Amino acid sequence: MHLTSNQPARVRIGDDCELAVRVDDYVRPWGPSEPVVMLHGLAESGEAFRQWVPHLADRHVLIRPDLRGYGGSTPMAGDYPYRFDGLGRDIISLLDRLDLERVFLVGGKIGGTLALHLAARYPERVAAVAAVGAPISLTSFAERAPTWRSQIRERGVEWWVRDTTAGRLGSSLPPAAIDWWVELMSRTPASTLEAFLQMVPTVDATADVPRIACPTVVITTTGSGLGSVDTVRAWQETIPGSVLEVLPGDSYHVAATHPDECAGIVRRFFANISA
Repeated sequence: MHLTSNQPARVRIGDDCELAVRVDDYVRPWGPSEPVVMLHGLAESGEAFRQWVPHLADRHVLIRPDLRGYGGSTPMAGDYPYRFDGLGRDIISLLDRLDLERVFLVGGKIGGTLALHLAARYPERVAAVAAVGAPISLTSFAERAPTWRSQIRERGVEWWVRDTTAGRLGSSLPPAAIDWWVELMSRTPASTLEAFLQMVPTVDATADVPRIACPTVVITTTGSGLGSVDTVRAWQETIPGSVLEVLPGDSYHVAATHPDECAGIVRRFFANISA
């Protein structure tokens, strides 16, 4: 299946779901253009990587899907049984539909956890990984996730996004940027979040990461609320040959708060692999 460059499209990946996909392609037609698939986090869409596009799209064809239930993809009912490995199969099905044999992966937040999972479980499909602000395990959300579900049911998605945004985005962004992120995340259907947040505390890729054999870069901040630098380094060092990049800041969504720096790191990392 071929998607038109720079135009959103919908790709059916099963009987119950279509994924909305953006393709950004500004590469030289006569040169190599390794595809990069970009996986967003909770309550987002492929638009989460909007500011990354100018840094990467001249060298790579960028594929930015909206994960199952998010953005322009088919919304999920509140009782939909999300499974983390099922999200992985969705991405593999998407690669099959797009005739993409092997790709680079970039993931932010739980999208980064998903990228690591895919690299471990489908090594023949993943050439390299950039995990940006990615938690290795979300089992600590066993108490927080039910509270969030209750808040969303009682007060709505936008209220919940604003209430939790300080921990997510930290203190570096101006108010206009905060408002943009709140508006983006608030588009998520409440039913999707009800279902997805039931899965979140079951996510644990700790056993996956030592199996990753492809080049891997992990990016975090000095003040991430999802884990200290030492905590991130402990699991990052179990990935053979991987690299850790630490940026100053108090956000855990470093892909959002430091897009230029993160995209620059990833561009250079992928360029060395291509070379």
